[in-house]
Amino acid sequence: MLTVLMPVYNESKTLGEIVSRVLEQRIDGINALELVIVDDASTDGSAEIIEQLAGTHPEIQTVFQKKNRGKGAAIRKAIDVASGDIAIIQDADLEYDPNDYHAVLTPILRGDADAVYGSRFLGKKDVYSRHVLGNRFLTFLSNWFTSLSLTDMETGYKAFRLPILKTIPLRSNRFGIEPEITAKIAKRQLRVEEVPISYHARTYAEGKKIKWKDGIAAIYVILKYWIIDDSVRED
Repeated sequence: MLTVLMPVYNESKTLGEIVSRVLEQRIDGINALELVIVDDASTDGSAEIIEQLAGTHPEIQTVFQKKNRGKGAAIRKAIDVASGDIAIIQDADLEYDPNDYHAVLTPILRGDADAVYGSRFLGKKDVYSRHVLGNRFLTFLSNWFTSLSLTDMETGYKAFRLPILKTIPLRSNRFGIEPEITAKIAKRQLRVEEVPISYHARTYAEGKKIKWKDGIAAIYVILKYWIIDDSVRED
């Protein structure tokens, strides 16, 4: 079973379309699909859309947070609820295409990887230059401290063997979840692969949420989890 982990905050314009794209996926080696949607206290009607979608699609599991806490907190909750064998993170906008699931999941399905990152820089480079430069710097810094050789640490498409992912403690509430999970899978010496994916960047006017402050926070997270050994859940 594949579990798709979908954090949602104010994505009413794209929510129906992305859920439809996710549910229509047919992947060799995947016999069932579970979609866990965590609404992070949306204020634009996303919660009502989620309720409607869950009412017509039994494969959708829902969680509604009463307070907005951030992408990382929503992903943590989704992981707790998930019951599949493999998990992939899917944002609720249209920047990442579920048609790439096959490419991202194949290294895990064939037994060659425990985690797979879908790289935007090995495929189509449809991104803004300032974001590219910031991403490359954060990826370089992460690689320096983790000894990984990634090209896109900040990618939204990350897939994992779910039983392993459930044993990793995650603390970041916002976008620090990306460098944190990367640092911890490196310390666990998991087998990590990268594959190229497509990417269709949106603007801030279209709802992009990550800010320059999140880049500063990412540097802190990279250094923090290089120093601190916090890669196994005590429970």
